[in-house]
Amino acid sequence: MPDITISIVSHLQGELVKCLLKDLLKVSRINLEIIVTINRPEDESYLTVASPLNLKVIRNKVVKGFGENHNQAFSISTTNFFAVVNPDIRLKNSDLYSMVHFLRSNDIAAVAPRVITPQGEIEDSIRKFPTIGRLLKRKFTSERRSDYPIKEDPHPVDWAAGMFVIFKKDSYIKLQGFDEKYFMYMEDVDICRRLKKVGGEIFIYPGTHVIHQAQRASHKNFKHFLWHVKSMLRYFLTQNS
Repeated sequence: MPDITISIVSHLQGELVKCLLKDLLKVSRINLEIIVTINRPEDESYLTVASPLNLKVIRNKVVKGFGENHNQAFSISTTNFFAVVNPDIRLKNSDLYSMVHFLRSNDIAAVAPRVITPQGEIEDSIRKFPTIGRLLKRKFTSERRSDYPIKEDPHPVDWAAGMFVIFKKDSYIKLQGFDEKYFMYMEDVDICRRLKKVGGEIFIYPGTHVIHQAQRASHKNFKHFLWHVKSMLRYFLTQNS
């Protein structure tokens, strides 16, 4: 049986997914189950690079949101560990084996790697739970400082950005996965908040890293910006429920 399921959703992002699949071909010491969800019809020829992999493909008849897509993938996964991975992630020299071993060996719910930019700068992918003040500051300024000091050893965090997070299957089931009422944005904050409420810890594992080729659609597209605002409102209205 595979050790870990990698869930990838493509929104007309075939070239990015192709690069990620090539990286996954090089992962050693771990068995992978790959689930690619085609959220919008596209040329699927890029999937041929994954022929040596244990690959499943979901083709949506209607466009679905971030959480609904990954929940759908989870429903057909067969492993004890479930990784949500964005198409714009690259796994150059990433040690997935050590991350899964750490998650398996500790009483925690989820783990995320250190995330860096293509230029080698550390991204603010781990943060404290948001307040309205923090979100407004991030939205309307260029400040992207992490809420946590850089450490070499694994340590708990409030939440990790959903670009790359590995969940234990039991923890994901306990929460019934992502809240599908979030179409896009804030669902990663929400699931980590709900994990914390039931005693599940989220850890950063700085010993391995992934590269994030950030798209930052909400900074460029007004529709994405509106989704972001709607999700923020939902988060703050439901965080005490």
